Amino acid sequence: MTAKERLLNVGLLWLRVLVGLGIASHGYQKIFGGQLSLLINSVTEMGFPQPVLLGWAAALSEFAGGILIVLGLGTRVAACFVFATMSVAAFIAHASDPFQVKELALAYWTMAGFLILSGGGIFSLDAKCFREG
Repeated sequence: MTAKERLLNVGLLWLRVLVGLGIASHGYQKIFGGQLSLLINSVTEMGFPQPVLLGWAAALSEFAGGILIVLGLGTRVAACFVFATMSVAAFIAHASDPFQVKELALAYWTMAGFLILSGGGIFSLDAKCFREG
């Protein structure tokens, strides 16, 4: 492996850890911090069917998806769930809000999209378990 390839993979590790911990903390607050009812109310107001189910799905995609991204286990799939959740957050829930309100959702959306395309890199459980890198 070249030095350039190693640096790219260190960058992927760094990105995975910071994105994963950040988004997992948001999911944790929703599930264990008493914010799930607020999320379910928001999902209801947006007019989605099955707001309880979708609220739980969004919170779990953040919490479990974030943990999986940190570990680099099922990175692309976990990033897809985060990407979908952040798509709703940025483009539906905060559609009419100023950029400063939705910039965090857009940042997570962008980073999840990058991880969908790149995968977790060689310093991931995906690479160790499934020879994916």
